[in-house]
Amino acid sequence: MGRARPRVCYALNGDSRTMSLRLVAPVVLICAAAPLSAAPGEALLEAMRVPEIVQVMREEGLDYAQEMGEDLLPGGATRGWRAVVSQVYDTEAMEEVVRGQFIDSFAGTEAGPLLDFFTSEDGQRVVDLEITARRTLIDDDLEASAREAYQALDGTDDPRLEQIEAFVEANDLVEANVVGAMNASYQFYLGLVDGGAFEMTEEEILSEVWAQEEDTRSDTREWLYAFLLVAYRPLSDAVLDEYVALSASPEGRAMNRALFAGFNAMYDEISYGLGLAAAQQMLGEEL
Repeated sequence: MGRARPRVCYALNGDSRTMSLRLVAPVVLICAAAPLSAAPGEALLEAMRVPEIVQVMREEGLDYAQEMGEDLLPGGATRGWRAVVSQVYDTEAMEEVVRGQFIDSFAGTEAGPLLDFFTSEDGQRVVDLEITARRTLIDDDLEASAREAYQALDGTDDPRLEQIEAFVEANDLVEANVVGAMNASYQFYLGLVDGGAFEMTEEEILSEVWAQEEDTRSDTREWLYAFLLVAYRPLSDAVLDEYVALSASPEGRAMNRALFAGFNAMYDEISYGLGLAAAQQMLGEEL
């Protein structure tokens, strides 16, 4: 029930570099009631504020694509680059990919317990806190502060940290996020190659991506815990315990798998599109 942001790795003038892009999926962002007559996946997508989730992801993506342009492209983050990035982060297309993959993955799962919780007052508060935390961490300074707060707690027996660790472990969130991040990096490289910016074999791309695995894992874990600590700070222990238990249930695990299926597919498409766009910019082609 959560994704940290993929790290995109790339090569420039022979140097391997990495940067973190906010290509991130939500933890779980469900709030309003849904028509119970709808299919389970559709009902949950109606209950999840999907357009708002995708809009936050667009804001995150545009912010980091600006940084990418300044770091990677010879001309920096030009008007043409910003225009094509805006097209890549098309909210309608992003939502369509998420919706299709989620429904396919979630098919056959009982949605009742999930809807019961997330349409309750406590569930709605969880949603609002998650949305607020995601928007908060778009700010680099606030993100740095959140990471520092996690670093200060890491390795201690802090009760809230232990609850969040249980939440992360119940859904194997670190590993799932690392896999998603590395897949996104692979797609970005593939876009660069297909766009003509580099000549690399599949084996060379994989080697570059795997070379960043350790850094990706460390960054992913830190961001994920920092985000969750910020988001759930106002929750009572009882509500968070209930949320952890739900996430560890068969229904919660199925929903998390469906979320990863949907958002991973979306991020793969975005990453490939960014790679193509970056290649065109690097080659001086009209965007």
